[in-house]
Formats: sequence, C-alpha cells, structure tokens
Amino acid sequence: MDRRKFIYRSALAGALLSGTATELRAKAIKKTGLAEVYKDSFKLGTAMSTKTLSGKNPSMLPLIAREFNAITAENAMKWSAIHPSHDRWIWSLCDQFVRFGRENAMLMIGHTLVWHKQTPSSVFIDNGKLISHKKLLKLLENHISKVVDRYKNYVAVWDVVNEAFDEEIGWRKSSWYDVLGPSFLSQSFEIAREADPTAHLIYNDFKLENKKKQRFAIQQIRTLKKKGVRVDGIGLQCHVELNPNKPTIEQLEETIINFHKEGLQVHVTELDVDVLPNAWGYRDQHINDLPERAGKLNPYKDGLPERVSTLLASRYEELFRLFIKHQDKIPRVSLWGTSDDETWRNYRPVVGRTNYPLLFDSRQQPKKAYFALHKLGTDS
Repeated sequence: MDRRKFIYRSALAGALLSGTATELRAKAIKKTGLAEVYKDSFKLGTAMSTKTLSGKNPSMLPLIAREFNAITAENAMKWSAIHPSHDRWIWSLCDQFVRFGRENAMLMIGHTLVWHKQTPSSVFIDNGKLISHKKLLKLLENHISKVVDRYKNYVAVWDVVNEAFDEEIGWRKSSWYDVLGPSFLSQSFEIAREADPTAHLIYNDFKLENKKKQRFAIQQIRTLKKKGVRVDGIGLQCHVELNPNKPTIEQLEETIINFHKEGLQVHVTELDVDVLPNAWGYRDQHINDLPERAGKLNPYKDGLPERVSTLLASRYEELFRLFIKHQDKIPRVSLWGTSDDETWRNYRPVVGRTNYPLLFDSRQQPKKAYFALHKLGTDS
C-alpha cells in the first residue's frame, strides 16, 4: 500500500466506516489541536491507556479527541489482556477503543498481535511441557484471525509482530522463536493478511537505528518479500533520550531513508523523550529501595526545572523537523501517551520515578514542548 493509498484509507477508516452520525459529530468538534496543525504532513497519534479506556481518567478523552487523529491501544489489545486463556476472550476495552475511534473519526492502530511479552505462559505450555510446533501454530492462527476479523472494518493498521529482533544476536530468544523458529514472523503476517487483505501491516521495534539490528531487520523483510509475504510498513518506536546523541538526528534520518528504500512506509509508533538518567542497571527495582541513588536516578520528583523543560522542547522540535522533512516517507507519528501521569516511564526501568517524557504534564496541561511543536507545525 503506497503512501497515497494509506492516507486515503486512513481518512476513510474513521469517517466512512463509522457512519453519518460519527461524521457529523467529528465535524462538530472544533479542531484546534496538534493534529490539525500537522494534517498536511502526517497523522498525529497517541496511545490510550487501560486507565483511560476503562473510564478511570475521563478528562483524558476530550483532550485526545482535540489533539490527535490517530490512536493506539497501549495495552488493551495485547494477548494477555484480550485473550488471557485459551477459551476466554475479553473484548470490552478493545470495543471501547474502537468506539472512541469511530466517534472521533480517528485512524486506529491495533497493537500488537504477536509479542514475546504480555502473552500468557499457558500459550507455550501443553501438559507441563513446551508446546508442539503444530499446536502453537494453531493457537497463533486462531488468535490473529479472531482479533483482526472482529475489528477489520475499523482498525486499518496493525502492529503484527513486535520486537522480534535483538541488537546483538539477530533473532530475539523467545518462546515464539523456540517453538516456531524464524517462520513465526512470516506466518504471523500471512495470517493477518488473510484475515484482512486491505489492512496496513507493520513490523514494530525499538532501536532500529542500531546498525546491526537495522541490517538484520532489512534482511528479514527482504526474505519475507522473496516468499511473497508483504509487509507494508516499519514501526520505529522512537523511545529516545533527552541527550541529543541517543540517538542522533542523523542516525534517525538514515534509518528512515534506509527502510523507505525497501519499499516500506515508516511509522513513528511510540515516541517519547526520557528526561531521567539511565537506570536500566537497576531494572524492576523500586526507587524507594535505592535510597543512596534516589537523588541521582529520580532528580525531578518535585517538578521539572525550566532548564530541562527547554531542552525537552528543543529535542521534540528537532525530531519533528526531521519528520516534516521526510513526510513523504512518514504517514504517521504517534506518541506513547498523552500526559506524564500515565507514562510507562514512571515504572520502567525503575518503579516509582517521576518522568516527564510527553507533551502534557501530570495535570494534562500543555508543556513548553507542546507549544514548540504547535509553532513549528503552524510555521511549516
């Protein structure tokens, strides 16, 4: 699916498929947010949390409706949430996600069909042993087919496989790989394509600017193409740091160009900017259990200093300048959340820290970074 067709379907996904009432409602909303500013460049999206979808953060809904025209379910569509056991399906949050998207004429992204995390361990175990290739493939077919078929009239884009590659060793070691081998990648895309032939199917991953990982990803996508398995887009998660060297704009630009040369639309899928010191060496620990390092690892628990707020705005601005420059290759830019109170970075890698990676603060008020992007989009 080329860029023009993708954008065309994106526009239709929310409006035509959702009916006249939705079209009227969408038109009635006064468009003053960022999505309107960037409408001629790319779709602008956000991730919707389980908290928001379950009605526990109602003020978030009008904010998302005003500022964005694309949405991704942060966790509600992951296997463990939607299909916690073989014979049990929980559709309520996903249905609410689709309902909200239809009501606001939004492009909806299904995230994610296959991942090594947030998948019940029972998927891979049969009578106390590792499941057979045949049985796991059947479970994979059932899960993907059922989810995609349920939402195929509404969800236009799917993150089919998430994070299957490793920066150092090529294939990430996972239960999917252990049982099905490399073929689980092609099989996942084939099943999704059969369930919805018109869907825009994506491979999604982080740190694809890493040379070794990027080369491996391109190699695997070429292999799929040779088999006749079509991948429409690549998802660059873009969980970046405030440090302009992690990654550099030049590294990101080269990544965008290289994947586009492979015939892929380049989606920015999970953008946020980490303002805190690297703490992956203390992964899964609570900040309260690290009293000697709390000051260094969690320096802004009482608020973000103006100096850092300015740096955050500058980092976002340089990223969006890049995206605008390559808007012919990028149909969508999605942030991984709307406001700082709901960001995953408050509990990863260390639980209990206070991070500020998004465009709205914990009170859902626009930050300096928001205004920088609004001005940039208006002036572009």
